[in-house]
This record gives sequence, structure tokens and C-alpha cells, in this order.
Amino acid sequence: MKSYFSLIKFAHTVFALPFALLAFFLGLKLDHSVFSLTLIGLILLCMIFARSAAMAFNRYIDRGYDAINARTLGREIPSGIIKPSSAILFVALMSVAFMFTTFWINPLCFYLSPIALLVILGYSYTKRFTWLCHFVLGIGLGLAPVGAFLAVTGRFHFLPILYGIMVMLWVSGFDIIYALQDEEFDKINGLHSIPGRFGNKTANQISIALHFVCAGILFFITWYQNQLFPSLGFLHWIGAIGFASLLFWQHHLVKLNDLSKINQAFFETNGIASILFGSAVIIDVLM
Repeated sequence: MKSYFSLIKFAHTVFALPFALLAFFLGLKLDHSVFSLTLIGLILLCMIFARSAAMAFNRYIDRGYDAINARTLGREIPSGIIKPSSAILFVALMSVAFMFTTFWINPLCFYLSPIALLVILGYSYTKRFTWLCHFVLGIGLGLAPVGAFLAVTGRFHFLPILYGIMVMLWVSGFDIIYALQDEEFDKINGLHSIPGRFGNKTANQISIALHFVCAGILFFITWYQNQLFPSLGFLHWIGAIGFASLLFWQHHLVKLNDLSKINQAFFETNGIASILFGSAVIIDVLM
């Protein structure tokens, strides 16, 4: 069990989960719906199953490259801790569990579940042919607030779509930072990434630009929420300012001539930012 938790990097769920939860509560408020413990439980299960399938599939598809990359050689499949056949079986089980769970939420979520799986599983192939792969990963995580809102309301709305776009830009930006480590490896092995295509300096500038746009959309969302729900207080504004500040703090941590703090910037800073903003919005809505 510990090996599979490591395989799927379960702790990284903190990136998208707070946005799914805040979309859940915003959906309840917008539709004047009653809180359902069953529904929020189903949404959490969907998050766990979908992300587990996507991460395990990515490790399965990349096992050959991981085996020749000094940075990833110790991962579970190339090191022999988990067999490739076991990993792909795990992917199948998680995918079926995800679709089965959506069936009990509402028909729209069930009908859209194959499309969600196509995006999050298909991402694993994109590095073979396009440096836009970072944006596909961003879209995959950006589906979290949209899906959670659909689970509550059964309809699309401008607000969760805005959140989805914001998350896409945020994730794409910090995935580019993470990919700085593999610039040379990607070039040598014919893999596509923004650092591999444009070099680390330009890639870092692209990441900063994406995060500037992300912060702008975040502040617009926060203003827009105030128009939809005049009863909201100030906590979500504090959360937005905190999120934006941490967004750019990671760029201060990572230097092109010193990538030693990438893991701190990638996981700690972004994880704290997500939890901070999600908690602020949820508490504001509940109060």
C-alpha cells in the first residue's frame, strides 16, 4: 500500500482538491442546495480515483525513460518495486471506479467521465509529440472545480469555468518550473517540453508570464464572486492575495543556476497556496 501511495504521489492531491471543495460549496450556495455528506464523499472518491489512475498511467508510460534518468531511476516501476502489469491493472481498476462513482452523482457527470479520463490519461503521451504537454496537465487538474460544480448543480456555469482556466495556468506554470530539471534529458531523448524547446531561461519567463495571467484571473474571480454573493466577507480576498504572493515566491526560490529548491517550490509552496485559498473561500461561504 505504501508503494502505491508513493507511485501515485498521493500527497500531491492537495493541488486540485481545495478547488474541487470550494466549487462544491459555491455550487451549494448558488443553487441554495442542502449540504450532502454523501455527495461530497462521492466527489472526494472521484478525485482520488481519477488522480490515482492518471498518475499510475503516467508512471507506466514513462517507465522506460524513468529507468535511464538518474533523477527518476528510484521510482517504483523502474526499480522493480511494482511490476508494470500490476501498475496497468491498477490504472484500469481506478478508471472503472471513477466512472462507477460518477454514475451515482448525476447523468451529466457520468456521460462526461470518459472525456475526463481521456484528458488525464492522454496527458502521459503528449510529451512524445508536443511541448504544449504542460497545458494538457493543467487542463486535467483544471477539470476538478468544473466537475465538482457539475456534481452539485448538474449544469455549467461561468464561475467554475473561470476557476478551471485559473488552475490550468497555475499548474502549467509550475509544471514548467519542475521540468527545468530535465532540459538536457528531454533534448537527448527526443522528449518535448518548454525547457527542452526554448531553453531554461525562456521557459522560466514563460512560467512567470503564465502566473501573472493566473493571478489576474484569480483577482477577477474574487471580484466576480462578490457580485454573485454580496454576503461574502473579506476572507476570500485575503486568500487570493496569499495565493498570488506564494505564486511568485516560488519563482524567488528557484534560480536557473541553482535548481536545488525546485521540490520546495513545486510541492510545499503550491500546496500551501492551494490549501490557503480553498480554506479562505470555503470559510467565507459558510460564514
